[in-house]
Parts: sequence; C-alpha cells; structure tokens
Amino acid sequence: MGEEQSQSYDYIVVGAGSAGAAVASRLSEDARNRVLLLEAGPASHPWARIPIGYAKLLTNPAANWLYSSEPEPNTNGRRLPVPRGRIVGGSSSINGLAFVRGQAQDFDTWAQMGNRGWSYRDVLPFFKRMESYQGGGDDTYRGRDGPLRITNPTPSDPLLKAIIEAAGQVGIRHNPDYNGDRQDGIAMSQASIYKGRRMSTAYCYLEAIGKRSNLVIETGALTRGVVLDGKRCTGVRYAVGERERVAQAREVIVSAGSINSPQLLELSGIGQAQRLKDLGIEVRHALPGVGENLRDHYAPRTRWSVAAKGMTFNDRGRGLGLVNQAFRYMMAQDSMLAMVAAPLRAFVFSRDGLDSPDLLLGWVPMLTEPGPKGPKLSLQSGMTCYAHPMRPESKGSIHITSADPRQAPAINFNFLSAPSDAALTVRAIRIAQSIMYSPAMVPMQVSEIAPGKARATDDEIIDWVKQAAETTYHPVGTCKMGSDAMAVVDERLRVRGIEGLRVADASIMPTLTSGNTNAPSIMIGEKAADMVLKDAMALA
Repeated sequence: MGEEQSQSYDYIVVGAGSAGAAVASRLSEDARNRVLLLEAGPASHPWARIPIGYAKLLTNPAANWLYSSEPEPNTNGRRLPVPRGRIVGGSSSINGLAFVRGQAQDFDTWAQMGNRGWSYRDVLPFFKRMESYQGGGDDTYRGRDGPLRITNPTPSDPLLKAIIEAAGQVGIRHNPDYNGDRQDGIAMSQASIYKGRRMSTAYCYLEAIGKRSNLVIETGALTRGVVLDGKRCTGVRYAVGERERVAQAREVIVSAGSINSPQLLELSGIGQAQRLKDLGIEVRHALPGVGENLRDHYAPRTRWSVAAKGMTFNDRGRGLGLVNQAFRYMMAQDSMLAMVAAPLRAFVFSRDGLDSPDLLLGWVPMLTEPGPKGPKLSLQSGMTCYAHPMRPESKGSIHITSADPRQAPAINFNFLSAPSDAALTVRAIRIAQSIMYSPAMVPMQVSEIAPGKARATDDEIIDWVKQAAETTYHPVGTCKMGSDAMAVVDERLRVRGIEGLRVADASIMPTLTSGNTNAPSIMIGEKAADMVLKDAMALA
C-alpha cells in the first residue's frame, strides 16, 4: 500500500456521524481553523433522505457496518444485530429518528460521578443550541433556531389515540413534551423529521452550511490509527482505497462511535496492555478502561394482533394502500413513509416512590418479520410494543480481535447479568400488558401473540426475553468519561495520559441516558466543539 505525503490541519475529526458532524461543523465556523473530517462510508445514500429508509438501511452494507454481538447465554446463544451507520451522518442517517434527550437525573448523575460541567444545567444550553423546535413548550427548555429541526406530531391516528387513553386508565398521564421539565408519561414521539425529510447531522450540520474552504471532508476513508509522538497525538493514518495517507493536526477528535472509537484506540496501541501484546500491537499507552463499560437497552418486542379493520400499517401499507401512502408522502409528507420508527412512547415508573421514570415502552403500529433485505410487513395485522429498563446495570465490552482495522471487534453485551435488569424487564412487560388489556383497547380487538398468556411467571417471561429480545441500537460507554481507574477520557473529553487527543461520541457516556441516544450524542458533539475552542483560546 503506497503512502502519500502528509497534510496539516488544525483539527482532525474521525467519524462524520451524529457527534462528529456537529464537531466538524462548529470547529469550522471560524475560517481560521482548518478542519479535516474523515468518514469510512459514502457521502450519502438514496434511502437516507426518506424517514422510512431506516427499514432499507438496517441490513444494507452500503451504509451500515452490520456488526453483530457474540453469542451469550442470556441471548440463548444468538448473535444480535448491531447496526451502525457507515455513512456521512453516521447512525443519524439510518436510525429510527426518535428524538429523546433523556432526563435531568441522567446528566446530574454524570456530574455527581466527578464529571464537572456535565450536569443537566450545564448540558441544557447545548441541547437548546442544536435544535429548532416549533412544537410549543417552554423556552426554558426548548431551542428555536438551531440547525436540527425537531417535530412533535399530534395524536390523530385512532389506534395510537386509543393507546394513550388506555395508558391513562392505568395511571400513566399524557405528557405533551417529554423533553421539557418532566419526562414521565405517554406521548407521540418527537422526531428528527421535517417536511418528510430525515434531519440527519449530514443534512443539518454539513449539507446546510454549504462548502467551506476550511473544511475538508474525505469519504471512503478508513482510519487505521492515530499517530503518537511519545504521549502526544500528532495526527492520524488512514486509507482511501489502496493509498495510505497521513494527516497532521494540533488536535484529533475521535467521533467514531461506541464500536469504532475503542477499536481505533486499541489499534493505535492505547488500551489493555496484555490484550494488545497478544495481538502483536505495540503498547503506546496502557489504559484499562478502553472497550469496557458497554451498555445498551435489551428490549423484548411484545406482539399483538389487531382485528379491527384498517387500524395498522399491515392493512394500510400493502397493495393499493402502499400506493396511497406513497402518494400522500409526495403530496404532503404525511404517511407511513415519513413516520418515526416507534411513533408512540411512554416513560413510566416501575414502582411508587421513584423520583423519575425508569422504564420505557414504545409502540410500532405494525407487525414485521425478517426479510432478505431487511424487515418486511407481516401478512397478519397487528402491532409491537417494546418494553425495557432505561438505565440497565449490566455491562459488557468491545475489543478488537485482530490488528487489521477491517476486522470487526468482538461485542459482548453481557445482558441481564445484573439481577435488577431482569426484574425491571419483567415489570416493563407487565405494564405494557396492562395497557393493552385496558378498556380503551377493546374496540381495537387486540389479542396477545407474544409473550402470550401461557407465559405467566417471571421465569417464563425471562425465558421468552432470552429467546426473543434484541437491542434498541443504543450502545454507549466504551470510552467512558470519569476520574476513576477505568475512565478513558476526563471531563473535557481528553484521553487520559495523551495530549492532543479527545473522544466525543456516545462512547464517553458513563451510564445510559433514559431513552434513545441520538440526541445526547449530538449534544456531546456540540459540547466537545465548544470545549476544544475554549481550550484553544486559553492557550493562545
């Protein structure tokens, strides 16, 4: 492989995903900063514009790393799909589009763990700065003129309205803005969708700014490692096709995501010393926490048949119904093609006495089954409801198995290893069942498919979870922020013991946020850019 002469920049951002696109966009706002943004995948994909495109991209290698986890006892030996965006915009270009910040307690917990500057009061300005929200609400909590357009649909679909009424019958209030002062309650999903278009960071942070002469975006660029001079990072090595290149910078920000960021550090000789030695990688800096602290939401999808005619997209999304949906999308962007993956969600308490909700339920008004090119509509009319704890305690790991950057790392989730996670999962399923069996659902003629009434005990339900549950595609924590021995970055996202190197993406989260992780990942990118610029000013 030939090597080209190195280029020099002020900043290099590795990964043009949810966080990385925001970092590069903000750093390049100052024309004096020369920024290189590296992305392993392509610039775009035709399905990345249309919201329903996630169904086409979840199993598509053109825009997806298509990782899978290692077999585990608590997945009944199954390898679970771990889709990750390999495209400009990263997972924001292929995800289910739900916009959930998390609750104040999540970030206050990070601060209480010793991460100064990460309390809810500290991060709220960045959440507001990144969004343009026209759904009403309190200006104390919502941003109005940021790059990311967020919508909050009104509940008009008869099936979803019935579920909201049913939730009220079991004591779950309707909450018009779960990203406001309180998260608890049931609500339509706020979404990164505007006028029928996916609001990815590729579109909102990069395409929207036009071409900046000081921002160089290289696609098809596989980063092979960071360049170290002693304990200082001076640049990166990457390959475009068969040509290997070296780029230098005064600071490198790794925003490759919870899978690829720890992978890149380990490939660079930063990580657990013996593990690296066993793979023939020179140890440049021993850091035992790299790749550890992996967390994700392990979510069973309860399944329900709906006999009432025309209530689900199994009825409305086939044959002439699909033609109608496509026509409605073209005319008014109002159809299943412009729908968030789970258009209704509830943040609920597992028991009385809690200060904040700890369980998440999400409804999808259709039944799907695996197809050769991704999920496809089932012939049976129905819906799914996933149910899981929001802040699981089970922790796993992600580690490389080869010095070859093209080799996928080993992903071990270790799901349900914390006893509380199993108990809370059962509780979430039982709450979902109580809603679906409420009087408001009777006109919908709902009946339970899975787990099914025959599985009545906690052990029977957990056995079903092990057979059927998947993740909700929210891996975090593998380069966690903190000050303890297993921390990888400090509160300013600097890799501990290495100068000129930061990590800014979901991998730095010490714990999972309460809900989907795309919004907090973008916030991390916004905050990281702010810290980089302020630190540079302090040194000037």
